[in-house]
Amino acid sequence: MKEFPNESKNKWTRIFKKKWFFPALYIVIAAFLLTGVVWYQNAQSKLIEGLDEIEGTDGYNQNEFDEEAKSVLQQQEIIKMPVDDAVQTEIVTKFYDYNAEQEDQEKGLTLYNNRYYQSTGVDIASSDGESFDVVASLSGTVTEVKEDPLLGNVVVMSHGEDIMTYYASLGEVSVEPGTDVKQGEQIGTAGKNLFSEESGTHVHFEIRKGEAEVNPEEFFNEPLSKLVDFDVEEKAEPEAEEENTEETDANEEDQGKEEESDSDAEMDSEQENKEEDSEASKDLSFSIPV
Repeated sequence: MKEFPNESKNKWTRIFKKKWFFPALYIVIAAFLLTGVVWYQNAQSKLIEGLDEIEGTDGYNQNEFDEEAKSVLQQQEIIKMPVDDAVQTEIVTKFYDYNAEQEDQEKGLTLYNNRYYQSTGVDIASSDGESFDVVASLSGTVTEVKEDPLLGNVVVMSHGEDIMTYYASLGEVSVEPGTDVKQGEQIGTAGKNLFSEESGTHVHFEIRKGEAEVNPEEFFNEPLSKLVDFDVEEKAEPEAEEENTEETDANEEDQGKEEESDSDAEMDSEQENKEEDSEASKDLSFSIPV
């Protein structure tokens, strides 16, 4: 039997010429597209529901990695003086360090009301004695803003890791409690206060780790991580041991004096008893220092 190759082609040509062919084709294509859209939307909805369930669990912290990265970056900050680099300043009052030389200790004393006080920070003034902008030494959050009758306006900032910075003797304050301040941003201007009148127009700056004040000059231009790793108690141990040694020596010296006094008292007692008559009724008493 002989085949006709054009017969199949003619058959499809006749189908294409039907009026219902292309509308039916469009409907089928639209059905496929609509099915794909519905399937995609359902998949997205299930994915979002799954993420919501994960976020709702107690062990999930959305900002865990962000906070960790922020902490690491902040520890890489270099501790700066609380003044702009363009301002020429000098430290007019130093931090009082018990282990420093006598000359430096004298520079760490503040005279107020005819009495000297040990400085727990540094007083920074401009070379020309004029006021200047006070900026944040480190990035952090303002925790307190107050006006002190002796120290002037005071701003306290927290930097995490139990580290705080204090800015006193401010003329004007440009931040409020709860404000997040980046390093180098202005927090106020230098001013005067009653407690440090000799320092003139200045800013009093302190760094504290926990409840202990540290010498700011030891950490200027150093990374914050050095302050984080700094052991305040370890530094205080030698002083404490020295004080204990002095107290021990003093106690031993007092004990020796007491023993010597007891011995002298006993000898005097025996001598007096020998000299007195056996019928004497005098009451002898000896006071031994304790």
